[in-house]
Amino acid sequence: MELILLQRVEKLGQMGDVVKVKPGYGRNFLLPRGKAIRATQEKIEEFKTKRSQLEANNLKLKKEAEAVAEKMRGLSLVILRSAGESGHLYGSIRSQDIVEGVSSKGFTISRSQVILDHPIKTLGIHKIRIALHPEVSVYAHVNIALTEEEAKTQEIARAASPSLEA
Repeated sequence: MELILLQRVEKLGQMGDVVKVKPGYGRNFLLPRGKAIRATQEKIEEFKTKRSQLEANNLKLKKEAEAVAEKMRGLSLVILRSAGESGHLYGSIRSQDIVEGVSSKGFTISRSQVILDHPIKTLGIHKIRIALHPEVSVYAHVNIALTEEEAKTQEIARAASPSLEA
């Protein structure tokens, strides 16, 4: 299936690229989310006429996202959960939990903007990525602890260890 990308898609291409993808990926992800349109001759001509307008809108959204990213830089969240003796959580931290933590700090994001490389199932500090725009991301630290005191102790240890800094 050939599609024209309407915005940058990670690991696929930039706005305006004509890409060939598997039909399921195009039908179930790119088309419904408005990230691409089918690459027919008429749509290609239509895209060429609207390209400057789409690029201007994208630039405006990117600047807004960069402003929010600057405010969010260094964001640290504390989530209290119960865990077993070995430090494994009863369940895992979901993207919705992170959205709720970020909203408590005064920022509004959606679940789809939280990029979890792997499920968070242990206590400790985890680095997560928040994609504010296809071209703008910010990293945040999520401190998973049993109690507030333990969270403060972990935060002090993170500050002392340069390997966990963003």
